[in-house]
Amino acid sequence: MICILRVGGLVLSTFLIAFGVAADYPERPIRYIVPSAAGGGADISARLLTAELASQLKQQFVIDNRPSSGGLIGMELLVRSRADGYTLGYGNMTYLAINPSLVGNLPYDVDRDLQLIGQFTSGQNLLAVRLALPVKSVPELIAYARSNPDKLSFASSGNGTTLHLSGELFKQMTGTGMVHVPYKAVQQAITELTAGQVDLIFDNQPSIGPHVTAGRVRGLAVTGPTRSTVFTQLPTLSEAGVPGYEITTWTAMVAPAGVPKPIVAQLNAGIQRACALLRERLAATGQTCASGSPEQFVEFVKKERVKWGDIVRRSGAKVD
Repeated sequence: MICILRVGGLVLSTFLIAFGVAADYPERPIRYIVPSAAGGGADISARLLTAELASQLKQQFVIDNRPSSGGLIGMELLVRSRADGYTLGYGNMTYLAINPSLVGNLPYDVDRDLQLIGQFTSGQNLLAVRLALPVKSVPELIAYARSNPDKLSFASSGNGTTLHLSGELFKQMTGTGMVHVPYKAVQQAITELTAGQVDLIFDNQPSIGPHVTAGRVRGLAVTGPTRSTVFTQLPTLSEAGVPGYEITTWTAMVAPAGVPKPIVAQLNAGIQRACALLRERLAATGQTCASGSPEQFVEFVKKERVKWGDIVRRSGAKVD
């Protein structure tokens, strides 16, 4: 009986401590690690979400941009942080679903080292070319690439990103040769594209879209299964002559493994409220809300690892 009482007391005290943590959270600013440079699609999404959460939680979010190839520096920093809810991070398909298949000696394990809090958005990439390139459609691009093997260059924000894999899959499915040019930040890649130093890019709509609208680059197609709600005139790559081509993107919030469950639940609820409030703003950038429970997100990521593992194998890409 004494043993039972002791165990019961331990369980009750643990519950009360956890409840107290959630009730007081957050008491100070929250660090939000974004494993890419400021100004790109990841940064835009992270700032949009954290601004809304800051309003809800009455506490500041401090964005900490840590650009590196494949987001490895930022993700390693995140998993080594204290699991107290005061260090959170931006997650996406590259960090959570692509890297496990693409990167040898990955410095983190998604299942072991991370707490998946919730998905935020879903979207797709947009294929754009420099204005001086003499192509105005996907069939023309394919024909030009076949006539000029390994002469075209496509930019990305680093190895293993969807920008990189979109290009590799395009090459594999069209039988063309192009040179991959990885940059540390997508803004560098866009600057080089508008200056004519690289030929094309498959970039997230929120970051490349304004440049297409302003006429600084020429949009040819989108990578998802349906047309963009913003660039309705652009076909999907599958429609434009690459049948079966499909790459979609998504964003999320993650944390170091071990964050108290009440805090996880509080943050997840905040993401869902943010989705409801930001739906129209997201739609204006070609994205949709994709919130759900932490458990649903865990299952989603497992399926995405299988899907992206197949895309990595089909593309032939590999990063050591």
